[in-house]
Amino acid sequence: MKICVIGTGYVGLVAGTCLADMGNEVICVDNDLKKLEMLEKGIVPIYEPGLEELIKANVMEGRLKFSSDLAEAVKKSLVCFIAVGTPQSEDGSADMQFVMNVAESIGKAINGYKVIVDKSTVPVGTADKVKAAISKHYDGEFDVVSNPEFLKQGAAVDDFLKPDRVVIGSDSPRATAIMQEVYAPFFRTASRFVIMDVKSAEMTKYAANSFLAIKISYANEIANICEAVGADAEMVRIGMCSDKRIGSQFLFPGLGYGGSCFPKDVKALLKTAKDNNCGYRLIESADEVNKEQRVIFINKILHKYGQNLSGKTFAVWGLTFKPKTNDMRMSPAITIINALLEHGGKVQAYDPKGFEQAKTIWKDKITYAKSSYEALEGADCMLLLTEWNEFRRPDFDKIKDMLKTPVIFDGRNQYDAERMKQRGFEYICVGRKY
Repeated sequence: MKICVIGTGYVGLVAGTCLADMGNEVICVDNDLKKLEMLEKGIVPIYEPGLEELIKANVMEGRLKFSSDLAEAVKKSLVCFIAVGTPQSEDGSADMQFVMNVAESIGKAINGYKVIVDKSTVPVGTADKVKAAISKHYDGEFDVVSNPEFLKQGAAVDDFLKPDRVVIGSDSPRATAIMQEVYAPFFRTASRFVIMDVKSAEMTKYAANSFLAIKISYANEIANICEAVGADAEMVRIGMCSDKRIGSQFLFPGLGYGGSCFPKDVKALLKTAKDNNCGYRLIESADEVNKEQRVIFINKILHKYGQNLSGKTFAVWGLTFKPKTNDMRMSPAITIINALLEHGGKVQAYDPKGFEQAKTIWKDKITYAKSSYEALEGADCMLLLTEWNEFRRPDFDKIKDMLKTPVIFDGRNQYDAERMKQRGFEYICVGRKY
């Protein structure tokens, strides 16, 4: 099938590449010429495990192409995915200018029946607006469907190739059948299509992401109570998650959620609820708890060292909002490091993939170490802010020797508290009294 994907961010690039890998002829469209030139050479501007290899293979096979010519890509394709950004506006709503600009451009280029797919995370009612924008320029047949993505950064390729469900919001049997044909190769044993109306599909993405955000904030709030009363949040988590009705995912206490999706989608759902005079207390609380979680962690550091951190050096392990990505958008590390700097502290940081984005944030305000152990040199304590695999089993004797004092602030609860005490560390984590 001939497909175009408009937008080569995380969603568009993964979608286009994986669709090409299933034998489709895919054109990925972007207006960033430098980015397109890099992609054509197999240089991927984002870190996503497995993506670079997949892009190179499909470009070599001729199934995946990159172009800045949106009109030509639309004309050649039966299915056109819109996968451009929907950044958060000042009022919390999704900024739809990029989506609507693409819709206008499609309307001017369309030359026959097409299925236009909203792959971007968009507010309820967007499909109607996209349809209206296209109809201003084209009076022929076309359909607009909603096909929200549920990819996890750091596992996006695997999630796309092996989806647990594919949500298709469509009011057209013809468009539904075409979308099922697009995704059929991804299901080897059983169909996982969830077919619904367009508005329900648009709402599904916001509902799913906001629920996961609520789970994370709930886990953090329980952890804070555990810490106050002397209970162990990890033991409580295990006991709670052993209940099949609850499950274990997204219930690990830590520094809260970040990235490009959860914070933005929670805010957008809040705005939708307010605009429609609906209750939103639970969703709003998740957002407030998430912000507070970072403040609580910062206060632990200030409680230990005082408000004036001049003369103190902090070794930071991990900058990205989660492991297996180079994405630092809304990362807890940003809030925490900024607070350390504001209080006069010095930061020596290490992250396996996050330095390129980190340097645009802090420039020379922090030191960028070449390894996790180099970050420890001359530091008063260590902060673990992202749970990269390479941080799971470090040489604790080496850490102890390199730090001025054996103090670790662990925002991800990576280590066993009792063992850390036995090793001679002052170990300050989340959800355990210290």
